[in-house]
Amino acid sequence: MASLAGKRLFLLDMDGTLYLDDRLFPKVPEFLSLIRRRGGRYLFLTNNSSRGVEGYREKLGRMGIATELSDYMTSADAAEHTLLTEFAGQKCYVSGTASLKRQLKEAGVDVTDVLSDDIDLLLSGFDTELTFQKLEDSCILLNRGVTWLATNPDWVCPTWYGSVPDCGSVCEMLHRATGKTPRFLGKPQPEMVRLALKRTGFAPQQAVVIGDRLYTDVACGINAGIDSIFVLSGEGVMGDMAKYRLNPTWVYKDIAQIYHILGENAS
Repeated sequence: MASLAGKRLFLLDMDGTLYLDDRLFPKVPEFLSLIRRRGGRYLFLTNNSSRGVEGYREKLGRMGIATELSDYMTSADAAEHTLLTEFAGQKCYVSGTASLKRQLKEAGVDVTDVLSDDIDLLLSGFDTELTFQKLEDSCILLNRGVTWLATNPDWVCPTWYGSVPDCGSVCEMLHRATGKTPRFLGKPQPEMVRLALKRTGFAPQQAVVIGDRLYTDVACGINAGIDSIFVLSGEGVMGDMAKYRLNPTWVYKDIAQIYHILGENAS
């Protein structure tokens, strides 16, 4: 059995794991401080492509957690890496937020949100600025046969009042309309974990991914060959393990429980 005490790199989901909307879960600051005191490192891994890293820094800052740009890895980063390495020079229609389009454009991706005949790719993100025009443009492009990429397969994004449709739900709607299926780039694909290991220099056995969704967070850890923790503070429930036939290394109620266990192991 793997040992939680031996973990040094903590790859943390955000929405539903560290906070819900603007409400920080108990013991999150103490948990992050404990990781650093134990000589470890944490990265915030999120499939939410609706805001850039600066937006997350501002959000966590309002909650009393100071972070650096290097503390984050998002599905937008996975999309950026894929577009620059596999589809360099190709024109990409982005159905996403202004923040996502700005990040990709600044990285050197040929980005557009205006329909034209020379578009090679469609990238769908978690679009909190979604319009029917974007849906219509996406259908036109898919019916033309362009390559379809999507940032993440999450069905919903949790909020303080419940949930809202995430990228996966919009992609399912487009699939129903066109019969096409996207290639997802964020969790559960292993690329984000692999990039995190490369960035930090930790070995796979020293890393663990923590999240509230089996089909993205836990599956990402499994696909990347590292341990995983399923927390029950967000979307996921115990019955999901039978539903998705995925078994995390550990299941805990929330970050507070993990904090107490790590603290006991450190004493």
